[in-house]
Amino acid sequence: MVRRTKAEADETRTKLLDAAEEVFFEKGVSRTSLGDIAQRAGATRGAVYWHFKDKVDVFSSMLSRICMPFDEICDDKYGDLAPLERLRASIQMVFESMDGDERRRKVFETALFKMEYVGELEAVRVRHVESAACSQDKFARDLLLAAEEQSLQLPISAQEAALGLHSLFVGLIHGWVLNEGSFPLASVGRMSVDVYLSGLGFKLAN
Repeated sequence: MVRRTKAEADETRTKLLDAAEEVFFEKGVSRTSLGDIAQRAGATRGAVYWHFKDKVDVFSSMLSRICMPFDEICDDKYGDLAPLERLRASIQMVFESMDGDERRRKVFETALFKMEYVGELEAVRVRHVESAACSQDKFARDLLLAAEEQSLQLPISAQEAALGLHSLFVGLIHGWVLNEGSFPLASVGRMSVDVYLSGLGFKLAN
């Protein structure tokens, strides 16, 4: 009986988060109330408060179901590869995991363009800034190691090169989200990153 009750509670929580994804996307975060979410889920406001402290908790829990690009980079799943190939593989992994995933695109559109990271959502903004800094630092380390491996003198510092690459990475994702996935992120992203790295002087493996 206890297991069934927990299963039912988990199902309700999932329905609430599914509803939050839909309503946040349609109305924006600031214009969405907990009542809107409950109504879309076919639940009561009491059910929302049973599972979540407030709207910020709902939003944060919604995002946690979708691995964010910066977090995927920081996970470092390709630690056994050479630095340059590790860098390329980690970026490509993000592009491929997003490309064609309509649900994920909508969550990112909500997070990027349909909310303001102020007031009660400031903590979420700080978390994103920290994750972005982590991924950019990882780019810088791998670029420096790759340059040493290829005996390459970078035309700019590793930190500046990482900033440019990170801006390209983020810009491609933003453009893909903003244009409703109208271009193939995986292939365009791969070519764009390789052109950038070649411009820095790196020799790329096929």
